[in-house]
Amino acid sequence: MGITERKWTVHEPGDPEKVGRLATELGVDRVLAELLVQRGVETFEQARRFFRPSLDDLHDPFLMKDMDKAVERLHEAITKGQKILVYGDYDVDGTTAVALVYSFVKRFTKRVEYYIPDRYDEGYGLSYKGLDWASDNGIDLLITLDCGIKAIEKVEYARSKGIDVIICDHHLPENELPGAVAVLDPKREDDHYPFDDLCGCGVGFKFVQGYSQKYNIDFETLEPLLDLQVVSIASDLVSMVGENRVLAHYGLKRLNENPRKGLLAMLSLAKLEPGHVTIDDIVFKIGPRINAAGRMESGRLAVELLTAMDDRSAFQIGEKINDNNNERKNIDREITQEALEMVQNGTALETENVTIVYNPTWNKGVVGIVASRLVEAYYKPTVVLTKSNGFITGSARSVAGFDLYASIESCADLLENFGGHVYAAGLTMKEEHLEEFCRRMNRFVSGNITKQELTPVVDIDARLDFSQITPKFFRILKQFQPFGPGNSNPVFLTEDVYDAGNGRKVGAGGVHLKLDLMQESQPYRQIPAIGFNMADFYDHIKAGNPIDVCYSIVENFYRGSSTLQLRLKDMRERDELI
Repeated sequence: MGITERKWTVHEPGDPEKVGRLATELGVDRVLAELLVQRGVETFEQARRFFRPSLDDLHDPFLMKDMDKAVERLHEAITKGQKILVYGDYDVDGTTAVALVYSFVKRFTKRVEYYIPDRYDEGYGLSYKGLDWASDNGIDLLITLDCGIKAIEKVEYARSKGIDVIICDHHLPENELPGAVAVLDPKREDDHYPFDDLCGCGVGFKFVQGYSQKYNIDFETLEPLLDLQVVSIASDLVSMVGENRVLAHYGLKRLNENPRKGLLAMLSLAKLEPGHVTIDDIVFKIGPRINAAGRMESGRLAVELLTAMDDRSAFQIGEKINDNNNERKNIDREITQEALEMVQNGTALETENVTIVYNPTWNKGVVGIVASRLVEAYYKPTVVLTKSNGFITGSARSVAGFDLYASIESCADLLENFGGHVYAAGLTMKEEHLEEFCRRMNRFVSGNITKQELTPVVDIDARLDFSQITPKFFRILKQFQPFGPGNSNPVFLTEDVYDAGNGRKVGAGGVHLKLDLMQESQPYRQIPAIGFNMADFYDHIKAGNPIDVCYSIVENFYRGSSTLQLRLKDMRERDELI
């Protein structure tokens, strides 16, 4: 049985005086002013900065610890004709970061190559195989992206081979840092960089920005790299505030107006309309395709796509990656079904406070996706494990508010390695530790998780009447973009609505609902709505019964025309209490 009950929490309206003053100053609907105050925007000047992000608001890269050392060492490698290797993880963040730094460095030297480790053969991060390859190929300087912050022994191994290392990472470091020439990571305890939630590609961008600043290279030459930046920011789910919001804003502009050839091929294969690509499109359509290369074949393919110089090769590589993605979808559907059945029939390793499932034959490349699906179904911290190269390995995903990384860290002595964030992590262990790992995880989670954290919540930003959804309202709401963590697409609650009579089930198996909603108080205004996986409500709605709905407002583009649509988050029958 999956979860059904979600708790609806409606934000209390902000200070009425602040909200009223801002609404008057900006000439906007009070609800929009309320949303701004919730986001810490309380004055006309703050609103101007929010609605008009500026590249001038990017921080000085030299505020980041070790930036001067990293820039100096890269310059030395370029001027002395040393061989440089750009090394990154096989996911979207890693491959976009490698493409970004490689593209930049290649402008100044031909003696640069890139390396993406094989997910199955080498695993995450710096590998001995990769370092041996670097040594065999005469590499003098290795730049890691989206990995390396914990690679103490491997950096030492690189140094023993005469290879200098610059680390660009954004993961949490241990107490001891690797002995690299420079360690760029805004999460270092001794780093006072003003913004610590950059993605790996973001740290890479700050590195090339620092180099450009030091050696008088015009910032405009970095702007073509911003389409890579927004793909990474969106896909890695870092917060959409501060520096990330500025980079994502200009990255989306670049992606829509003048994307690199590889991304243009991806837009075409994902059937997206250039000029109307959103953060959601990246998260659900572009990111998964780029990720599929590393999951099904090789992350190197993704970098080839993102650095392709002509339309023909970009499209050929894009098609190959698209095929990988279709194959990935089939595999992840099968494994998800098997994992759900394990939980239902009692063959999961643990289901009390944490869901842990294990099958040694599962494809390592999709276990993270399967973990996310199980969280959706059972709303508990989840670990999905398989076997690879003689070790048990897997991915973990959390629920809102619970620090999953801390629970995995509490089992560190049982693990060969682990890494990640509060809500997502990867781990590897010997088979003999599996039983103890499950026992400890369950104990840690049960001792630290609250009942509230085990209840899925729909956070509602404001109540709204359909009469308030005017063209002006939506035009201003669109300027709240780009949306993401910390600046989510607002969720509204409208009560006492019903379908105009055209409601129908859609999608494979008829699991989604397509409705034209009307509010009791304004029976002549119909607004199209889509409710994914909400077909259970069909009979109730079809009978003409009223419902309460919470939703985001989105814009649909189809064959050149744009329509407004409500994307339903949840719905309730009217007789239920909120």
